Amino acid sequence: MPATVKRLPARERILSTAGELFAAHGLRGVGVDRIIADSGVAKATLYAHFPSKDALAAAYLSRTDDSWRGKLRRAALAAGGDPREQLVGMFDAVAESYRRHGFHGCPFINAAAESEPGSAPYTVTVEHKRSVRDWVRSLAEEAGAEDPDELALQLTLLIDGTLAAGKLEQNPAMPTAAKAAARALVALAVPAGR
Repeated sequence: MPATVKRLPARERILSTAGELFAAHGLRGVGVDRIIADSGVAKATLYAHFPSKDALAAAYLSRTDDSWRGKLRRAALAAGGDPREQLVGMFDAVAESYRRHGFHGCPFINAAAESEPGSAPYTVTVEHKRSVRDWVRSLAEEAGAEDPDELALQLTLLIDGTLAAGKLEQNPAMPTAAKAAARALVALAVPAGR
C-alpha cells in the first residue's frame, strides 16, 4: 500500500481502497477480506465505518456520483456560456474518462448489473442517473429545447451507452462519435436563433 494511503484516516483509506478495487473488479469481484488486507485496517474498523459491504459500495458510488457530476459540469462550463454548447461540451468529460488509465466503463451501470433492485448500491445508482438527467434537462430547458425531457433522455442515454461501450473497448472514436451525435440532437431539438 502506498505511504500516502497509509496516512489517510481509516474511513478514507477503506473507501479509497474499495473504490479502486470496485472500479477494477466490480462489486461482486471484491470481497471484504481483500478490502481489509489492501487498506490495512482491522475487520472491526471496517465494520465500524461501514456496517455491510452494500453500505461500503453505496458510499463508493456516492463519492463517484459527486466526482462524475462535477466532471460533467466542468466540461459543460468549459464549452462556454451557451447552454446549447454546454449540452455538447459535457461529452468532453466522457472523452476524458476514456483517456484515463484503467477505465472500466460506467461504475453505475456496472453496479446496477451486479446489484439487486432495492439494495443500497442499486438505489444510489438510480438516484445518480435521475440527478444527471434532471441536470441535463435543466440545461436543455435553458437552451430552449422544444421538449427538454426528450432531449435530456436522449443525451443521457448517449452518455450511458458510450460509457458502457468503454467497458468492452477503449476506442477513442466512440466519445468523439457520441459528441457529434449530441451536437446533431441538440441542433434538432433547439433550432438556431432560440
